[in-house]
Amino acid sequence: MNDFARPIFLEDKLPEIRDSGRLDYRSKTLPTWCPGCGYFAIVDGVTTALKREGIANHEAVIVSGIGCSSRFPFFVNTYGFHTLHGRALPVATGVKTANEALTVVAVGGDGDGFAIGGGHLPHACKRNVNITYLLLDNGIYGLTKGQTSPTSAQGFRTPTSPYENPDRPLNPLLMVLAYGASWVGQAYAGRPAQLLDLIRQAIAHRGFSYLHILSPCVTFDKTNRTYGNLDLQVRDLPAGHDPSDLQVAMAEAMNQEAPALGVYFRQERPTLGQALDSLVDKASGSRKHLAR
Repeated sequence: MNDFARPIFLEDKLPEIRDSGRLDYRSKTLPTWCPGCGYFAIVDGVTTALKREGIANHEAVIVSGIGCSSRFPFFVNTYGFHTLHGRALPVATGVKTANEALTVVAVGGDGDGFAIGGGHLPHACKRNVNITYLLLDNGIYGLTKGQTSPTSAQGFRTPTSPYENPDRPLNPLLMVLAYGASWVGQAYAGRPAQLLDLIRQAIAHRGFSYLHILSPCVTFDKTNRTYGNLDLQVRDLPAGHDPSDLQVAMAEAMNQEAPALGVYFRQERPTLGQALDSLVDKASGSRKHLAR
């Protein structure tokens, strides 16, 4: 088994983890994911990122929907909200709107985020809500035993598509770029150091940051999105990639045969919180504002 995918509470890892301080952000609940799942690397990346960014436990909130990935709040020692299927983003938006000082991270899977929850994503992007959305994409419904998801490959055989999946997969990166997300990146659970760096950048960005994380389902997907295949397919974005160029970012996102890792797009613009503050000022009773 790859070292990055092993549960971090194994006895031989405890000294290293204590030295890094990551136990401060890990709850006493042990993850229930399958051995070898890349989600272990992702929860390790989030807890380490919170530590290194100097974010106190009580200043962070993890919000999730339903699915394997959405068990996330149970394993992190912060405030957490395990919501309904597909509803992580509106709840995370509400949390951030109620308390701008909080660091809010929404976590979900490809089914949670792009099937039942797909209608919430464009609004979070366009409003530039100051939250981070970690989309853990394994191309399958893992919690319900392996059905096709919005990002499953065409021709993929599962219990719900025994005669092959006829649908083309969605392109989440292209979608969020078109929706207007102000920070868009892609990571791979098989590269934990780069994953940690991208999580830190996403959390530090002021605005809506979307990090797409490729993470194979080691239990139900034995044919398509495996570590062996992804190890050969993934690449870094070109050295001269300009994250301020939306058209270039979209062109990279369209190359799904060789998924690129790194920051696709980054833009600084007013957040939803700043827009709401402006509305409060205008509604304060000033005749100058009312006359506009």
